[in-house]
Amino acid sequence: MGFSLIPKEEKFFELFESQAAHSVEAAKVFKALVSRWDLESPAFERLRDIEHEADITTHEIIDKLNRTFVTPFDREDIHALASELDDVVDLIQAVSIRMRLYRVGHSTEELVQLADVLCQSTENLRKAVLSMKDLEKSRRILDYCIEINRLENAGDQIYTQAIGKLFLGTPDPLEVMKWKEIYEITEETMDKCEDVANIIESIIVKQG
Repeated sequence: MGFSLIPKEEKFFELFESQAAHSVEAAKVFKALVSRWDLESPAFERLRDIEHEADITTHEIIDKLNRTFVTPFDREDIHALASELDDVVDLIQAVSIRMRLYRVGHSTEELVQLADVLCQSTENLRKAVLSMKDLEKSRRILDYCIEINRLENAGDQIYTQAIGKLFLGTPDPLEVMKWKEIYEITEETMDKCEDVANIIESIIVKQG
């Protein structure tokens, strides 16, 4: 049985799907950016636009939440899911902003690997969100969430290797500071994907 109480005029799930799609697009643009690094890349502006679009979607969800008496699941869960999904896009853009601000001259193999893991994580988030309309798909949704958790662990390993590599030899302290922050924000983005998965898991358990 699906979520039957949602008012037809309030398209919460469509908006969540839009949010999830924004995160997938942002992750793909970020991966392309770090794979073919260029300080003049149009990807920076595209990420800014995606972040703006994601903000608009989030505001629409909150506005609908404030105007809707009957919601598909707990109001606090709707607010948390909307906010955390928005944070994923915010953090992706934040990494690109830092890289441009610090005028980094290159990308790294580890950052490309992290971006690839992030792409996989956001795609699994999108699939989980798309399946939330139908509680009969709860097992599939939980599988997507488990995969996101696995990807977060894989990302942690890449992050640890990347940080360790920064301190090999006699590194430039300024470069170490720059890249440490870049890696940390990227890793935080993957953590945020896991946070979203945890919220989705909680919603499924409550509705089960």
